[in-house]
Amino acid sequence: MINKDTQLCMSLAGRPGNFGTRFHNYLYRKLGLNFIYKAFTTQDIEHAVKGVRALGIRGCAVSMPFKESCIPFLDELSPSARAIESVNTIVNEQGHLKAYNTDYIAIEKLIAKYLTHKQASVIVHGSGGMAKAVVAAFKHAGFENLQIYARNPHSGGYLADLYAYSYIDKLDNLQADILVNVTPIGMAGAKEADELSFPAEMVEQAHTLFDVVALPVETPLIKRARELNKQVISGAEVAVLQALEQFELYTHVRPDDALVAEAAAYARG
Repeated sequence: MINKDTQLCMSLAGRPGNFGTRFHNYLYRKLGLNFIYKAFTTQDIEHAVKGVRALGIRGCAVSMPFKESCIPFLDELSPSARAIESVNTIVNEQGHLKAYNTDYIAIEKLIAKYLTHKQASVIVHGSGGMAKAVVAAFKHAGFENLQIYARNPHSGGYLADLYAYSYIDKLDNLQADILVNVTPIGMAGAKEADELSFPAEMVEQAHTLFDVVALPVETPLIKRARELNKQVISGAEVAVLQALEQFELYTHVRPDDALVAEAAAYARG
């Protein structure tokens, strides 16, 4: 039951969703932790972050469009947030607000787990905030043969220059060992929900397909990759791992894999 000692964790997003709320609250109940999690949105990021400090809110997940605009109101950036100058998690340690980027941490861990051949060629499709986390993680993991494709040449070129990679303005007649989608293509409810984020020929030639889109669990890209018996890294894995990293930062408890899988299934339901 909620009482005076219950610790509040929350999220701030332009368009709040239910995944984090359901994931965290499921684990709190199963582990008997005196926490509660609630999603919010705001038009005033400065006072929202100051409220986290003033009210003793334990943790705050941060989504678009607040990942960079919240930074001036924080006390400290961890290495993960500093690496890409973007925040998705705030932890309140007795009034000291420390920022993390668990998207970056999750991608870093997935690269280390699945992608050990650092001479492999990589093409990243996308140039937004999550693309920045992906590109930075590949760079810091030692991958030098990476190209960025984006429909917006300005943001794509900027991201490529930021990490000393090259920008490409088309995918025709290209191929790479690792293809990474960091766009809404294939996302449930999106205009291009049923489309592949890379040309079919590129998918057939690639070794690994990595899609950061979390819903559906099997995007058209992931589904096609599985049909071709390719190695896949799904957005569902990214979403669960980054949420797990947040959960541990807030509670100092890391649930076992079976319980995490239960919570993820419940959150998607």
